[in-house]
Amino acid sequence: MKFEYAPAPESRSIVSLRDWNGLFIGGEFVPGTGGSGVFKTVSPATEEVLAEVTSAGAEDVDRAVAAARAAYERTWSVMPGRERGKYLFRIARILQERSRELAVLETLDNGKPIRESRDVDVPLAAAHFFYHAGWSDKLSYAGYGPSPRPLGVAGQVIPWNFPLLMLAWKIAPALACGNTVVLKPAETTPLTALLFAEICQQADLPPGVVNIVTGAGDTGRLLVGHPGIDKVAFTGSTEVGKEIARTCARSRRRLTLELGGKAANVVFDDAPVDQAVEGIVNGIFFNQGHVCCAGSRLLVQESAAEDVLAALRRRMATLRLGDPLDKNTDVGAINSAKQLAKIRTLAESGDADGAQRWSPPCVLPDRGFWFPPTVFTGVSQAHRIAREEIFGPVLSVLTFRTPAEAVEKANNTPYGLSAGVWTEKGSRILWMAGRLRAGVVWANTFNRFDPSSPFGGYKESGYGREGGRHGLEAYLDVH
Repeated sequence: MKFEYAPAPESRSIVSLRDWNGLFIGGEFVPGTGGSGVFKTVSPATEEVLAEVTSAGAEDVDRAVAAARAAYERTWSVMPGRERGKYLFRIARILQERSRELAVLETLDNGKPIRESRDVDVPLAAAHFFYHAGWSDKLSYAGYGPSPRPLGVAGQVIPWNFPLLMLAWKIAPALACGNTVVLKPAETTPLTALLFAEICQQADLPPGVVNIVTGAGDTGRLLVGHPGIDKVAFTGSTEVGKEIARTCARSRRRLTLELGGKAANVVFDDAPVDQAVEGIVNGIFFNQGHVCCAGSRLLVQESAAEDVLAALRRRMATLRLGDPLDKNTDVGAINSAKQLAKIRTLAESGDADGAQRWSPPCVLPDRGFWFPPTVFTGVSQAHRIAREEIFGPVLSVLTFRTPAEAVEKANNTPYGLSAGVWTEKGSRILWMAGRLRAGVVWANTFNRFDPSSPFGGYKESGYGREGGRHGLEAYLDVH
């Protein structure tokens, strides 16, 4: 029996869309200077223009850094930790109170399903503020000395795949440790960051503690290269991360980078097939594959490959692609036309290299940016789709015979952000985890995040950790 789902659209009425012709500097929305421009942010699902947003120029970045410096020296760094914690708790509560508004706005601007915005992104963002609020008056017990000091002004640049959640990952620990912030959201997804600025006002956060400047790559370069910045935190592509590392190497700035990935999801022949398939689907089709730690390489033991792939195809046939605001939708829109073109190019390279492409029957909407959930079999380690980060709903399947071969293939990548292991044997999980060169190794699950657990990578996936006690170090002067 096949069940048909009635449409279940989330209402847009809770969100007030308007032109955000301003930057959040010194606790207020202010107009850009003469060097500023304006750009449009669109809905990936419909190509509808949602708002016009200011593109910050050099003078705007100067003003934001100056406001952050003044707040750092006069207010935030000298405030007792317990008082800073109260502001973070207040922000966390407001995030929860306005969770529906934030989820709808995130889905409109990003294209991800409302179910993910509602159940993952917004709750985790609030959890990060709750967690770091608790650290604000306990930093002397974090293992970094009796009185660790903040670094100063943090310049933070975040990506478009998890706009609000990445904001929380960056701002919450910085504020808990006594730093102030200038944050630049991605140019395709600035709206929840600007709504967060309103939340800072609602929480009566002292002016200048958080400043938000919108714009594209040029604005980000102005921020990370600004002489008034003490610490740079970046999440995004490896290519841009290398450019930022070169910029910071010429200065005294501290730097953490969370970059690309090409994670291996390793399934052994004793793994429960249905459970593993759910993990595979979550690993690569969650957020349309727009996840730096996505399980984009499936390594399945030869003896189980046929059963696993058959179950995977059955499960993929049940995925619902379409309107991200529909609560039944599993796979939303690709974030931008540029990203869609990249996904198509790499998928075509898989065809050209001789891999076999399969997608379930799937009707793509006429408007917007869409790509169907896709699996490639017959993939070798030499194929581009097995080596390059696609950042889309495309899974490459390779096989292995022994655990040693699985480790060798999993580590055969310039990246090292995450990995997954599926097996009944606890000893095998520990054996694999000790040999996989990945910052996070999930066992019989995938894409699980918690603010108390550190996250970060090796090799070209970056350095430094975010979350947990380990993540505090990036915002403290412990040397």
